[in-house]
Amino acid sequence: MKALIKVGYGCNDHCTFCHTLEVRHIDGTAAEVSRKIARARALGHTMVVLSGGEPTIRPELVRWAGEVAALGMDFGLVTNGRLLSYPDVVAQLLARRLRYVYLSLHGGSATIHNRLVRTDAFAQSYGALAELSGRGLDLKVNCVVTLQNVDHLRELVDALRPYPDVTLKFSMVEPKGGGKALFASLMPRVADAAAKVVDAIDYGLAQAPAQRFAHGGFPLCLMPGHEARYADLRTDQYWSMTEIGEPDFFPVDDRNKLQPDEKCRDCALRGGCPGLYRGYHEAFGAAELRPRTGGLRANSFNYTFEAKVRTSPDDARCPIERVGPAPWDRGRHLFVANGPHVARFRADTRDFSDEEIVAIKHDREQLYLDVSDKPAPDDFATDLVKLMRSPRCAGCTAHDGCTGLYGPAADEVFERDDALVRDWLGALRGDVLDVGCGAGGRYDAILAPLVARGAIRYVGVEPDLGHAEVIARTRPWIELRRSTLEELGTVERFDHVLALRSWNHFADRQDALGKLVALCRPGGVLTIVDNVAFGLVRTRAQSARAEAGPARFEHYRNDDVDAVLPLAAAMGLERLALHPVTRTSSNQWAVRYRTPRVASASA
Repeated sequence: MKALIKVGYGCNDHCTFCHTLEVRHIDGTAAEVSRKIARARALGHTMVVLSGGEPTIRPELVRWAGEVAALGMDFGLVTNGRLLSYPDVVAQLLARRLRYVYLSLHGGSATIHNRLVRTDAFAQSYGALAELSGRGLDLKVNCVVTLQNVDHLRELVDALRPYPDVTLKFSMVEPKGGGKALFASLMPRVADAAAKVVDAIDYGLAQAPAQRFAHGGFPLCLMPGHEARYADLRTDQYWSMTEIGEPDFFPVDDRNKLQPDEKCRDCALRGGCPGLYRGYHEAFGAAELRPRTGGLRANSFNYTFEAKVRTSPDDARCPIERVGPAPWDRGRHLFVANGPHVARFRADTRDFSDEEIVAIKHDREQLYLDVSDKPAPDDFATDLVKLMRSPRCAGCTAHDGCTGLYGPAADEVFERDDALVRDWLGALRGDVLDVGCGAGGRYDAILAPLVARGAIRYVGVEPDLGHAEVIARTRPWIELRRSTLEELGTVERFDHVLALRSWNHFADRQDALGKLVALCRPGGVLTIVDNVAFGLVRTRAQSARAEAGPARFEHYRNDDVDAVLPLAAAMGLERLALHPVTRTSSNQWAVRYRTPRVASASA
């Protein structure tokens, strides 16, 4: 777990795209850096990484490395590498637990690199690799892709081939500092730059299949075949960082990027994708994006146990306030209080974006303690305990920015919310079609007696052949159709059509709703029930078991009922009942509609 400390913004290079162009005159004091090194240790970090500007030009460099090592942490650098071309400097840092180097190199020749850094630096920066390679370091080379080097990326791939322990990362230039001031001269179109990066990686792998590559700042939809090579601060295990003058650490974030809703809302790659830099989007829009629709997504993610939080019975302060709220990620960190005990958890998932995680945690409060020993919970009422924001948080001045304190809810939310659905099903009469009836038999105790009494005729649709086989063997009262919704004909109509936890399994929400309506008789009733995404709070063993288990991605989306409402309104459906997800409810939503009593001309 890395902590990034900026030591100052001065530098012996003069990069055209420098993020800190406007503040190069500012340096932190040695005392400030030393204090933050100690704070990193207190927060539980295992590595301190110094950055700038250029940290190696500071005379305190070796001393700071020694302070980090003395506190039992590893040491790392984000650097242009020029000082690391000197063997004695590298030797001193290795003796002080240097384990990680993120080195800037923007071309495979002096001509290209020096043009971008605007000084004669290539020989030293490239020469540092000879001193660092083979030392067992986590060694990365970062190339910022601009208009000046975008056509020369293969040269850098060739230049790094002698160093097989180096990971070469291509990063899209950020419109910040020099990247903003020289935007027109530096900024390539993102689709063109991404294509050149893909070409360079493919070229490198063809020459040396073991060569290591990564990329950052490029939307994943523009990196076909290399989506898993995406890297950023989080994938590199940075948890928090601090700039000069900031009083404490703050979580790393992606607020400089966005995922335009008109392109990214239903993209299967959304969770782990950086999207576009905001400044780029302002200039060029999102037309270059190529969203991947039709892919499957997870419907939950893990908050995994990190540590117990020490509490004192005579200290009335909130345990987060005692440590300090600033360093904790509002979405990805979670503090859970159970009586006098407090534990800290963290979500490192790439299946959900930061924006989605914050909405799940804070807007909907859909967090659940896993009390089962199963790889995946299959009986939510028994396996899960809902967590809610602690009453202690009410009125706190830090409430809206803090990660928050959570505790078990008193209510059995799943049983309470599902009672509504059970009431609806118990009142069914006539011909009933259940699309995606599943093998579980959750409502058999209600439906089977209705069939036996002749109150309903029940037709179940199940596309999964394994589930269909189980249904045919164990539930003979069901008229089974082995089909997807899309394959199902509409000649036969029904008084009631049910989509119980199958809505998010339909590839296209608008087409699916149209088909469900077409399966209803005029004036028939359509019932849709499904779940929003949720966070599971687990021990390390539970998370490991779940991630190694047989659970598979089955959902195209994690829609809330809000995704259904405008589509239904446009079709002229009469809403009979609505049960949305709220902070005090389970993650289950439900809605019922009556279809038009006169069949449409196209029906």
